[in-house]
Amino acid sequence: MSAQIIDGKAFAARVREQVAEHVARLNRDHGLKPGLAVVLVGEDPASQVYVRSKGKQTVEVGMNSYEHKLDADTSEADLLALIDRLNNDPAVNGILVQLPLPKHLNEDLVINSIDPAKDVDGFHISNVGLLGTGQKSMVPCTPLGCLMMLRDHLGSLSGLDAVVIGRSNIVGKPMSQLLLGDSCTVTIAHSRTKDLPDVVRRADIVVAAVGRPQMVPGDWIKPGATVIDVGINRIDKPDGGTRLVGDVDYDSCAAVAGAITPVPGGVGPMTIACLLANTLTATCRANGLEEPQGLTA
Repeated sequence: MSAQIIDGKAFAARVREQVAEHVARLNRDHGLKPGLAVVLVGEDPASQVYVRSKGKQTVEVGMNSYEHKLDADTSEADLLALIDRLNNDPAVNGILVQLPLPKHLNEDLVINSIDPAKDVDGFHISNVGLLGTGQKSMVPCTPLGCLMMLRDHLGSLSGLDAVVIGRSNIVGKPMSQLLLGDSCTVTIAHSRTKDLPDVVRRADIVVAAVGRPQMVPGDWIKPGATVIDVGINRIDKPDGGTRLVGDVDYDSCAAVAGAITPVPGGVGPMTIACLLANTLTATCRANGLEEPQGLTA
């Protein structure tokens, strides 16, 4: 048996297409053009690549892209002043501050200074609270992308046993809330979980988000389970150079699972697609218009 591969690239392209169609309708019917502001502090190379990619895809779906690049030694006061301006700018519907920030800046303070209605990363404490209590919120992009792929592949998730490996605020915790919202039975497992292999073996859905390369082997996977691999780890190749791998051992898991996301090309492309979907959702909410179907939690 070999698992069906869940193609995140193709799925993300479909999501972007839906977003672009909706943006075109907003423009035609209401004269609205969603705007996404991305703030980058410092010169982190990975962050620069992300920001370039976000800007390009934002424009491709017909939205306005506003990039704010600040020096690494920018003061907290200056960064907060910029966020305040963006909060009050009606042309900006979504605000994203690229993490990590330089050490002298307080990430929590910065994130919580963003208007929750424009917090397209879904990290603001009030969005976290709304998600946790099952109310309408902005949802973090990576877990939202995982949920969309699971719904697309499995249909109803109701009653399924889901194990989320990893308890981060960015993926693990919001992922578990989303799965609960779709009526899964949810276990959050982590490095201290006793009998982790046995816990994972119960699961119809496994979401691996620990940041440890190839930690989950195939013999932890229940035959036919759906495996969503959120990990992106760079490891050395035996013959020199490096390659990207996930948090699951792909070959051994793919031999047992019913479906699996590859790395790269699985969850990764969905993250930016969901950022665009969130910006669209925020625009619709701000203008009292119907939200896009299938693009929200």
